[in-house]
Amino acid sequence: MPSLIKKRGAMRYQASVTVNGIMRQKVFQDDSQRSKRDAYLWEEKTRKELEVEQSTINTVSLAVGDWVNQYLEEAEQRFAKVTFDEKKAAFTRFFTDTGLIKDSPIEGISLTVCRNYLIKQNRERSGNAANKDRKNLGTAWKWGLDYLEQWPKGLNPILSIKKFPEKREPRYVPPEEDFWKVFELTSGQDRVMLLTFLHLAARRSEVFHLKWSDVDFSSKRIRLWTQKREGGNQECDWLPMTTELRSVLLKWWEERLAQTTADKDHVFLCLDEFFFCEEYYGKPFKHRQHLMKRLCEKANVKPFGFHAIRHLSASILYKKGNSVSVIQSILRHKNPNTTTRYLRTIGLEDTRSALEEGFRMPGKVIEFQKAVNG
Repeated sequence: MPSLIKKRGAMRYQASVTVNGIMRQKVFQDDSQRSKRDAYLWEEKTRKELEVEQSTINTVSLAVGDWVNQYLEEAEQRFAKVTFDEKKAAFTRFFTDTGLIKDSPIEGISLTVCRNYLIKQNRERSGNAANKDRKNLGTAWKWGLDYLEQWPKGLNPILSIKKFPEKREPRYVPPEEDFWKVFELTSGQDRVMLLTFLHLAARRSEVFHLKWSDVDFSSKRIRLWTQKREGGNQECDWLPMTTELRSVLLKWWEERLAQTTADKDHVFLCLDEFFFCEEYYGKPFKHRQHLMKRLCEKANVKPFGFHAIRHLSASILYKKGNSVSVIQSILRHKNPNTTTRYLRTIGLEDTRSALEEGFRMPGKVIEFQKAVNG
């Protein structure tokens, strides 16, 4: 239906037609009845033309299943597993709720279908959940537009829908005393791992994938690898290694030399000899779902996980009066150039001082029992 708009200081009628996500618009001379009538006629004619155009162009249509399979195949290679799983889950929900099947044409993903789906996610889950699905599905649509032939031109029906209001609960940051209560219940590798999380403000995957080649004892620094960057690129950052952490890791390295495990590259391995760990023994960790829960219950503190330790590290440094720029450099939150810019502006030793001052472990240096060969 024609609408009045103001253009170049004058009111004019604008005609607008959308067919299968493709929009056509035309602005008429003025706001007279004649312009309004001409706009109506133009809309009727253009709508018929678009319908004919769509029926002829899309005689061979791309199937939804082809799009999803090709996108997820590339996403699995480009993104971290947690990101890939999030994208895959969004597709599963979308097709379950909309009733679309793998043979459905892409044109079946209309603005109305997408809007109804996201409204349901907002109502049944949350605005934040709906917006995550909107982002993941909308990004996949843009990928199809860029890389797939026979892709429908026009507006992105997913990203055309406005974001939903979000209610974000603050992340739980455990009190420092709770961390040390849990820490005191650990020994051996678990104790070294928790200290590594705290001193480096590291993500779970960064610690699980840490190799001895990433630990530079002579220069007192550690290299962390992450895929949480734009495009899923794997990037590394060097962080200073505190004196306390260096001492503990050095003792753990000596302990590992005496062990008979086949994997000598990774810093942390599954060394539990429970029956359900047999297939993982001697291999790098992928998940440690129950460790923190079990320790928190035993310490009688509110449960927290590995990622909460990352936030605790930031909290401790902030309370110590360190600048935001230093803390952001330690957390490595920004793009791949963040570390370079940081080293150029504040220097490595400033970060080292912040870490040294922030994390002084109470008590003695960790002692390890020597492994018995055989």
